[in-house]
Order: sequence, then C-alpha cells, then structure tokens
Amino acid sequence: MERFEIQRLGHQGDGIAAGPVFAPLTLPGEVVEGVRDGSRLTEIRIITPSADRVAPPCRHFKSCGGCLLQHASDDFVAQWKMGVVRTALEAQGLTATFRPVHTSPAQSRRRAGLSARRTKKGAIAGFHGRASGTIVEIADCELVHPDLKPALAVAERLAIIGGSRKGELAVLVTRTLNGLDIAVTGGKPLDGPLRMELAQVAEASGLARLSWDDEVIATRMPPTQRMGRAEVSPPPGAFLQATEDGEAALLSAVQEIIGDAGRVIDLFAGCGTFALPLAESAEVHAVEGSAAMLAALDKGWRMAQGLKRVTTEARDLFRNPVMAQDLRGYDAAVIDPPRAGAEAQVADLAQSGIRDIAFVSCNPVTFARDARVMVDAGWHLDWVQVVDQFRWSSHVELVARLTAPHM
Repeated sequence: MERFEIQRLGHQGDGIAAGPVFAPLTLPGEVVEGVRDGSRLTEIRIITPSADRVAPPCRHFKSCGGCLLQHASDDFVAQWKMGVVRTALEAQGLTATFRPVHTSPAQSRRRAGLSARRTKKGAIAGFHGRASGTIVEIADCELVHPDLKPALAVAERLAIIGGSRKGELAVLVTRTLNGLDIAVTGGKPLDGPLRMELAQVAEASGLARLSWDDEVIATRMPPTQRMGRAEVSPPPGAFLQATEDGEAALLSAVQEIIGDAGRVIDLFAGCGTFALPLAESAEVHAVEGSAAMLAALDKGWRMAQGLKRVTTEARDLFRNPVMAQDLRGYDAAVIDPPRAGAEAQVADLAQSGIRDIAFVSCNPVTFARDARVMVDAGWHLDWVQVVDQFRWSSHVELVARLTAPHM
C-alpha cells in the first residue's frame, strides 16, 4: 500500500495525486492509501477525509457507474463545475462573470440509457458497473425520475425476445406526457414474428412508443414533450435536454439574453427547445441538420396557439454555416451546438451584425475556443451560467451571453 494526498479533481471526476496518480471516488485534500497500478490507484482506503465528503444518497453508488460524485457535497460539486468552465476560459485567455450554478434536483432525469441482455435464467437490465462492462441491476435510482422505473422490466422483456447472450441491447427510455418512449438498438434483425412480439410488449406495458433500430414498431400515444405553448413529438432517440428543470433554467437565461428581439435565429435548433418558447414574442428561424427533428418542431408550431411565425431550414452547420451577410437580418441568435462546438458557424457569427447571442454549450473546452473567436472580433463575454442537469456526473453545461462590439 502507498499513501498519497489528493491535490485536485480531474475533468472525469477522479482525484489526482502527484505523479499524476488517479484515484477514483476521492476528493482534494484527502490522504488516501491504495495499490498503485500504473497511473491508477486501486483498493483505496481514505485515511483523512475531506470536509466536503458526504454519505452517498444512493445504495447502489459503489457498484453502479451511473454517478461519479455522490460522495461530494452539492456545494463542492457546484464550485468544481464552475471551476472547470473557468479553467477552460483561462486557457483561452478569457474571463467572465459567473452566475450561481443551477443544479437540477435528484430523481429528475427524464431520460436514461439502460443496458439489457439475456441470461440463462431470463434477462438483466440496468446500468454498467463502475469501470466495467458488467450490468448492475438498479432497484432504486436517485438520479432518474421515478416514472422511468417500470422501464427496467420492459427492457428485460425486450432482451428475452430480441436480444442475444453474446450482445447487449441499448435501451433509451424517455419520459413523455403520454408515457414512456423506448428506442432500442443492438437487437436481432426485425422479422414478422419479432415485430408482433415487440408490438405486444408495447401494448402490454402501456408504452407511448417503441422503436427498434430507428424503426417505429408501435405508437399507442404521441410521445410528446411540452416546449412553451407547443407540444412536440420528437423522432426516436432525438436530442432532448436531460431534465425539465435544467431545460427551464437554460430557457430562462436564453430568454433574458434575447430580450425584446423581434427576429431571432436558432442555430442547432433540435426539436424546438428554445425556438418554440421564443416564438411567443419573436419571429424565429430554426436551423438544424436533422430534417426529422425540424419536422417535429414545425408540426408542434402549427398545432400551437398564439405563437409568432417560425420557419425551419435543414442545414449542416458544420459544413455549410449560415453566412455573416445572411445573419444580419436578425436581432439575436441562439446557438446550442453538440460537444464538438461550432467553429465554422462561429466564424460567421463573429462578423454578423446581430446584437445579442445566447450561447448554450455542453463542452466548456469547445465553448472557450469558440468564445475566443468572438472576443477577438470585438464581442463581449458578459456572463456565464452553469446549469448542472447531469447531477453527480462530470458533465458540465452552460449558457453565456455575448454582446456585439457596438453595444
């Protein structure tokens, strides 16, 4: 056994001692003992615990790999996530005013990615174990909404009829206004008998919708999500904010940034998370690479009451960004790119005549890179709001306000 003092927390949530040596489930300032295996520490024993260490609220924490930071206080996690963003900005020579972190409550995740596979006695469904490919059954999860719990039994049934012992099913479960929406990948190829069995499972389980490798098997009720005054039925597996609470926090910040803008462009619009609520007071042009998601957005807008005009455009913003001259007709912009960021689109945004930009990001590093481009063009990075809707994970989301050089 060797003894180490944990100096800091890495971006993946592991404690880091000099070396570097990575020690899972430890916190800065702790003195620990363990067996060194290359750059990792195993068989860890806490000698001097941190004042920020707390008892994990979930009884599955030690075996389940779904959460990384339940052993740390909420205040510590909030400050650490804010620090991750601050460090990313500092690496680009940037500073910003930080608003207090907004953290979604426990048991609020409306979506979960389950794993399921057949066994000799039936099937097993749950999350992967910590640093393991083994599936751990989770009877009581402190992370996901209680309405998702019945999906475990459904996932087991799906594995029995459509899985194999050699492989796993990936079962994406989403809570909707009309019940559970389940999208499965990794199963057997569809044929007539399997379709019938799957449809029977959907009916017996009261699912809103069941999809198998992107093909819809059964839709009992539209799997709708409320977005402002609109109700939207996203295509199977489509992007969705992890919690309604986190979505509301992001939307509130975006609405504050957009203010009284009359014309707004929403880049990487998805199914309308921001575009549809913003249409209550502004005309919105929604741009998104997925035609299926845009179709859902457009249908939601057409069925809603009291919204201003929303137009849609299917466009690959990585290869074909909206040009600066075409952005000049808008008062404000919302941009919510995937983890890769929006390097190509930001180059044109920086040269646009737009007044305000609400920049939503799920990756502080690519956000800082893109913000550097904006600042170099004279834009002001006014403030950053960290929204922690991936509670107890190392994942960090944020929304930031950028104002034009002439403001």
